[in-house]
Amino acid sequence: MKSMIWTIGISLLLIVGYYLGRSYYLKPGLVQGQKAFEFVDKLGDGTSFSLADLKGRYVLLDFWGTWCGPCLQSHPALVELYKQFHGKAFKDGSDFEMVSVAVENNDRSWQRIIQQDQLNWPYHLVALNLFNSPIVKAYGVKQLPTTFLINPQGVIIGVDLPMHQIVKLLHSKLKEPLDGKND
Repeated sequence: MKSMIWTIGISLLLIVGYYLGRSYYLKPGLVQGQKAFEFVDKLGDGTSFSLADLKGRYVLLDFWGTWCGPCLQSHPALVELYKQFHGKAFKDGSDFEMVSVAVENNDRSWQRIIQQDQLNWPYHLVALNLFNSPIVKAYGVKQLPTTFLINPQGVIIGVDLPMHQIVKLLHSKLKEPLDGKND
């Protein structure tokens, strides 16, 4: 009886330890309140892009992969978010932009998914070498999808927020409420 209690106790301890360790390990390296890492990279069309060019705007930085089912499932909500807030005036005079970073092992399929899923914002990058890519390492991304909501001052104001929270937060910052709503 005593050995069974010990076995159950050790098993529970291992299970709890596994889940605590896993959740700690999978947390992104950058957190809310930190300055977003500024990077320069090439867009899909080969032009140079710098995150600093988007200072003064709210930015949703989305790390995703063509091989990631939850990432692909999130695309319709991201498309809707972009339609809802891009080009709208915010109280502080800013606007909203999205930057997608495809975390890939090769440079082939991500552009096809962008077109197929109608990800029509202009800022798409690819981070080759999967999680060993410099931008992925700089943000401490360890799982996909991972999102960072960045304010106009370049400070991270949300990490992996549920879509309804992103919408609520952005809606509260709008100069004119959408559809006559006041939150």
